[in-house]
Amino acid sequence: MRDRSPKAASYSVDVGLVTAMGNELAVLFARNSTERERWSLPWRVPQTGETLDAAAARVAQDALGEAPIWMKQVGAFGDGKRHPSDADVSVAYVGLVPHETATPHAGYTWFPMRDLPPLSPRQRAMVEATTETIQSRLDQAPIAFRLLPATFTLSELQQMYELLLGKRMHKASFRRALQAAWLVESTDAWRSEGRGRPAQLFRYAPKKRRRPHRGVRFDFLYP
Repeated sequence: MRDRSPKAASYSVDVGLVTAMGNELAVLFARNSTERERWSLPWRVPQTGETLDAAAARVAQDALGEAPIWMKQVGAFGDGKRHPSDADVSVAYVGLVPHETATPHAGYTWFPMRDLPPLSPRQRAMVEATTETIQSRLDQAPIAFRLLPATFTLSELQQMYELLLGKRMHKASFRRALQAAWLVESTDAWRSEGRGRPAQLFRYAPKKRRRPHRGVRFDFLYP
């Protein structure tokens, strides 16, 4: 994946696009034909007058044909580690993509987070920081809900939190914390889950409270 000007760019914008595929997270990579590594995170050199956010949106649009449902700047990387663009500095973003719309353009492939392809040292650090950014923002932003359908069971919601955190949580404690956070409301719909009784469907509907709240607290939910 090449995007060079006649001389090395001063900085690049790289985007780690993340989706949930089954019971694991996956990251989108572009196939390279001339770089040392065969795969890289999608990246571009910003155009003249283009903001960082606009450049990141363009990168995602080129890869997926649509904007991520949630995007956040991860940080700047420029400690001398090699990058496909030879840029001195790279600004990384993370974007979330629902699995049902995670159909990349030709030349892009999803890789499980546990089995990433060889990457340039700088982009490897970006992927690690992307995961940390998602986890640090889970109790501040509706990240888990963005990766679920409009209605879901509480078991599906807990599984999504566990997937994003990489940890199992105690079922009863999770539901008490979820209720205290006022983030979901029940619907009149139910869904059969195996041989047991049908499970009620919920939707993301945070209620306003007089005092600010942090969302779901995770520090006491692990068994």
